[in-house]
Amino acid sequence: MRFIRQFLRALACSGLVYATGNCTSLVQRLQTELSPKLSQVNLISTTAPARWSDFAAPDPGVVVNVATELDVVATVGLYESHATPTLLVEYCTKRQIPFLAQNGGNGWATFHLKNNGVLINLAALDQVTFNADKTQATIGGGSTVKNTIDKAYAAGALVLTGNCNCVGALGASLGGGYGNLMGTFGFAVDNIISLRVVTADGALRTVTAESDPDLFWGLRGAAANLGIVTSATLKSSPASPEDFQAWRGELVFTEDKLEDVVQAIQDLVLGPDTVIFLYLLADSTGAPMVVASPFMHKGNATTGRIAYESLYAIGPVADTTAVTPYNMWNVGSDALCTRGGFKPGFAAGFQDMVPSKWRQIWDAYVAFQKLPGAAMSGVLLEVYDLTKAKSVPSSSSAFPYRDVRFNAFAIPWYDDSSLDAQAAEFGNTVRDLLRSSSNSPRPQTYVNFAYGDEALDVIYGDSLPKLRSVKNQYDPTNVFNQWFNIR
Repeated sequence: MRFIRQFLRALACSGLVYATGNCTSLVQRLQTELSPKLSQVNLISTTAPARWSDFAAPDPGVVVNVATELDVVATVGLYESHATPTLLVEYCTKRQIPFLAQNGGNGWATFHLKNNGVLINLAALDQVTFNADKTQATIGGGSTVKNTIDKAYAAGALVLTGNCNCVGALGASLGGGYGNLMGTFGFAVDNIISLRVVTADGALRTVTAESDPDLFWGLRGAAANLGIVTSATLKSSPASPEDFQAWRGELVFTEDKLEDVVQAIQDLVLGPDTVIFLYLLADSTGAPMVVASPFMHKGNATTGRIAYESLYAIGPVADTTAVTPYNMWNVGSDALCTRGGFKPGFAAGFQDMVPSKWRQIWDAYVAFQKLPGAAMSGVLLEVYDLTKAKSVPSSSSAFPYRDVRFNAFAIPWYDDSSLDAQAAEFGNTVRDLLRSSSNSPRPQTYVNFAYGDEALDVIYGDSLPKLRSVKNQYDPTNVFNQWFNIR
């Protein structure tokens, strides 16, 4: 399917086929008017970088592979030409040319950017630097989680990031920012000191709580609606050799132990150094299995087994836990980083793990996973200690869900779009079961896990009214409209 889309785009951009918005004219116009203003030649392309999921993915006609933050300014807004400013936001909006900034390319929500639009690829903005005492890290808008961790490890510092190496570090952080170290540091949004942002008026701003309090509030939870973040400075911590160690791995159980594992996770009391994940995934032969994955910062085999004694008491049939260095903490999810294929995500936040409902989730998972080409499908659960996160006022940022105890999502992963309907049935079944455990008057879904059909108050919660006000102030013409658009 991707080949067909690329072929049709190539035809459109060669002038043999004219798609909506006339792709040929768009490419030629950008080559003529924008390319001379960029920092390097050949930054404009018609080939989009591969995404994690091809399901409802952006399908741009033009890609601008920015090399500097000023390239972003030139592409989005205000650039200098012999001291004469030209507002390209007006150029794009008058010609109905949408655009989308892409960090890691892992967002699985449904997109509507088509070949009459521009993708701003931030991948080259991957610098990660630290101040002298390693208490602050400045992370480029194109840095992945792996790149960020590798740079922090080399610098002798710890930074709160997400748990999947291929995800864009700032994309994950700006949505809220769960991670292995949040029991100590809280959410990533709580650790942001300042942001470099291109806003709808084409300005490149340094945004802090003091300079632009409302924009700073909104960017931390809904950044994609308010601008393009080219870099952010976050709190970091100098690290000792012990700080760089964690005990982690996988405990594999037979499926008849599922209810016991679910109940153990429900009853587990986490501390600031402990995390637990649950995966319903296939083994190397394609057979579905139940996997609990404990994580203990600065732990070892002795302390880890004590902390997760209730899971060990159930009797795992395999145990891969070991003490692991910081730059290897996320290797367990590397297999999930494979690009391509269809991977819609159906997620919910909730308060209780109900064993009988997880048996229904298992049955729905197994029924879909056995279909041809769907063996890599899965259901994933994340659980963190929220004590530090909940100590920060919920009004401090636009991120709305500090008290959600569990987050889980189903990933139907398949190769043939003919399975779209069955994938939706599987995903919606799981999501409905998860939501029924929420004990909330309305569904609650973390923006970075959402599918794309959720109501805005499901994503933004009680932050939505203020977000609409901030949106009206900083993006009144709705230039940034591709990701859970606050209209």
